[in-house]
Amino acid sequence: MVRLLLPSSFPIHLPPWSLLPCIFSNSSPFSHLFVSSVSHSQEPLDQPQQQQRGRGGDEEEEEDKWLISRAHQMLSQPKWPDSADLSHLAAALRPHHVPEIIRSHPNPGRALSFLRWLSQQHFYKPLLDDHFALLDRLLAAGMLDVANRACSHLVRSCNTRDDMTRTIDFFERSGDKGLVLDIFCCNAVLIQLRKLDMVGVALNFFRKMLGRGIEPDLFTYNTVINILCKDGKVKVAGSVFSRILQCGMKPDTFTYTSLILGNCRNFDLDSAFHIFEWMMKEGCHPNSVTYSTLINGLCDGGRVDEALRLMNEMVLKGVLPTVYTYTLPITVLCSSGRITEAGYLLADMRSRSCMPNVQTYTALISGLCKSDVLELAIGLFHRMFKEGVAPNTVTYNALIDGLCEKKQIESASKVFEAMQRQGCMPNLQTYNEIIKGFCLVGVVERAMFLLYRMLTLGPTPNQVTYNTIIYGYCKVGNHNNAIRMVDLMKGNGCAPDVWTYTELICGFCKGGKLDLAHKVFEEIAEHSLRLNEVAYTALIDGYCKEGKLDVALDLLQNMEETGCKPTLYTFNAIINGLAKQNELAEAEKLCSAMVEQGFSPNIVTYTSLINGLCKNGAASLATAVLDEMIKQGCSPNLHTYSSIIHGLYQEGKAQEAEKMLVEMEEKGLVPDEVTYTSMMDGCIMIGRVDVAFSLLRRMISAGCKPNYRTYGVLMKGLLKEQELMEKELTAVQNTLSTCSFDVKAISINIISSLLVRLQECGSELNIDVYSSLVCGLCGEGKWSEADQVLRCMSSGGLSPDKEIYDSLIKVYANNRRIDRALELFNEMTSAGIELSIIGYKSLICALCEADRTQKAENIFQSMLQQNWSPDEVVWTLLIDGLVKGGKANLCQEFLQIMESKDCKPTLHTYDILAREMSAEDKCINSFSS
Repeated sequence: MVRLLLPSSFPIHLPPWSLLPCIFSNSSPFSHLFVSSVSHSQEPLDQPQQQQRGRGGDEEEEEDKWLISRAHQMLSQPKWPDSADLSHLAAALRPHHVPEIIRSHPNPGRALSFLRWLSQQHFYKPLLDDHFALLDRLLAAGMLDVANRACSHLVRSCNTRDDMTRTIDFFERSGDKGLVLDIFCCNAVLIQLRKLDMVGVALNFFRKMLGRGIEPDLFTYNTVINILCKDGKVKVAGSVFSRILQCGMKPDTFTYTSLILGNCRNFDLDSAFHIFEWMMKEGCHPNSVTYSTLINGLCDGGRVDEALRLMNEMVLKGVLPTVYTYTLPITVLCSSGRITEAGYLLADMRSRSCMPNVQTYTALISGLCKSDVLELAIGLFHRMFKEGVAPNTVTYNALIDGLCEKKQIESASKVFEAMQRQGCMPNLQTYNEIIKGFCLVGVVERAMFLLYRMLTLGPTPNQVTYNTIIYGYCKVGNHNNAIRMVDLMKGNGCAPDVWTYTELICGFCKGGKLDLAHKVFEEIAEHSLRLNEVAYTALIDGYCKEGKLDVALDLLQNMEETGCKPTLYTFNAIINGLAKQNELAEAEKLCSAMVEQGFSPNIVTYTSLINGLCKNGAASLATAVLDEMIKQGCSPNLHTYSSIIHGLYQEGKAQEAEKMLVEMEEKGLVPDEVTYTSMMDGCIMIGRVDVAFSLLRRMISAGCKPNYRTYGVLMKGLLKEQELMEKELTAVQNTLSTCSFDVKAISINIISSLLVRLQECGSELNIDVYSSLVCGLCGEGKWSEADQVLRCMSSGGLSPDKEIYDSLIKVYANNRRIDRALELFNEMTSAGIELSIIGYKSLICALCEADRTQKAENIFQSMLQQNWSPDEVVWTLLIDGLVKGGKANLCQEFLQIMESKDCKPTLHTYDILAREMSAEDKCINSFSS
């Protein structure tokens, strides 16, 4: 230790005493420690330098001897505990010095005092070897009573199972030296074994106690019974209990409570209550721990109402509940959605001056989040801090999960960051929850950055992590990266499971990529994994939507042959497909088969039939199905009514559609944007644009926000109106054969007209309205119209948000309007808004295509200064952008830029890049030949 305190420039080959003059200099804070040793250290300084080199082990040995000798000198002083010199020396001692000082000191009593003194110093915690050395000294000196007390100190210092194992082994060996543990020391051993859950060792130790004639007291028996009962070993505990009675001892509350605990752990509540009644007959009064144990047992057994009654009984008998009594009932009430009752219990808890702990708060926060009362959960979280209760990882996880489920991802991110600032480290569950949140809102690049952080710093991602990101990529339609994620998953040693492939199949089917879904289906068979009902249903639904009913029915048969039972969702998917194809007779047969397998038609079944009938011009028959549905006790929902209302409008039955709307509202169903939009679409189909806008006014008054599909339907109506006016005008002028229209001008006029009509209907032209229009138009490639909306927005004093900028830059870049894209990009970055990775890909690839490589590289370098996953940058920008765009040479340059910025992808991504570049080269060569 002394050597470690010296400057690195000191020659390490010099013996320790040759350094003393340097240590004594004013620059050293340790100079006063060694002053008294100077006179004894002069002689070695005159040795030739050649003799001072290469001493190695001899040097270490001399240094050890000197330190131990110095310690002995200081301990011989009358007031040694107050010696500053000893304190400085002790700070320089190495672990092996202390046992040697204890063993070699002539006075065992002083050695004992030294170890006690040393244990009180903030810089030193005695090791097992220190205690062992002391016990050896005490035993050798015949100080057996003192040795027993030292044994108890040793046992209490054991914090790990390994420590306890070594200690018990030492006791065994020391028996030959005269060590006989007394009952107090034996009890200390059993208590420590209980804390460390070393059940087998404790039982063995107890048996050896009995074998050596050490007579247990009630405390001993209680400790052993408690150890066994905590582990559910009630029968063995019962035999120990019998010894208590045989010895004429009287069991106490702790004894009975332990036996109650053991039976509760084994879910044998009848036996637990039998013991409870027995203890009261014996005149032994239960305490709060006894009641809490029974209450927790009832809660674990799903009998929370009985637990609450027992709490009332407990209070009536004058036993006050503790925080441990309240916490589990509150947890169970919250998890079962009984939040109000949990709140009453919390109020009762506070009224008894029993303050909730972190587990109580966590249970409430989790329950409030699951019960869709997020605001209260957040308020309770803040209250924790005010009351000085620090949230733990489980608390943070509960709140983050609740926020993510509600798609409040920015708030969840703030909690995630605050968690780390408070010194509470996120665990795997925390990361999985926040990653899920980003994927739910389609911001997969941020989820990927968190995965990158996990791979770099930990914790190690698991199947849930990878599967969630695969789901996220499929959700945003990025199927290439979803497949690459499976490769990365395998490369990182995490085997894909059936849910990995299920996410891929579901994602591909929703994206209309049935060929890819079928390939995954085949790969599952190759890996000997069994496809589950979710994947089968997704495939069947995908083929039904493509109109390939024969394939869907074959899959249903295959599903049953492989032992995977179809669910109601499976049948509904096929019934929906048959109904859309007007195969009503086949749909009816399948309904019968479904009923035979024990499934009753549900709201989805009926709505699928109704929707199919309405799309095939049979709204009257659909109404009859609706009546049958209600008769069977199945209440229609908004989608059911929306289908019929749209069908009636489509057939020109506006009055019947209005009646159906009234009927729906009388049943307490409030129309949503789907219902209103379906009705508007129906009105426009029959040329009633005025009625459609009346419905819009009604929709806005009801506080229901229109979406882009609503605006699209209304623009379709306005277009029809304009076309009709143009036809009438050309008919009057008799110039129909020579008349031509500027389609772009019509579109821009329609958008302007829509904005005016929206205001007339009471809609405020806010950022949400403009964002829906701009993003929707950009999604359809209508950049000119989107730009017109942007100009209207700017003239209204509104600034674009991230989504608007992102959509516009992508559409401009994809349409080679690069200067306009750059103009918007500069505006965006000046406003502190970050472009998405897909936006960067579009802009950089467009610049490269236009031979503006330097500009592309500049933007790429500025992009890398933000938080991105290097893997995703390579996958999205380099592979899907540059390599697939025929710019493999630029891909190499951009990869070098990444490496120079220390933004290196994983080795597996290098493999993916090499493989995809090779595949692209082969494709180009094949095309050339």
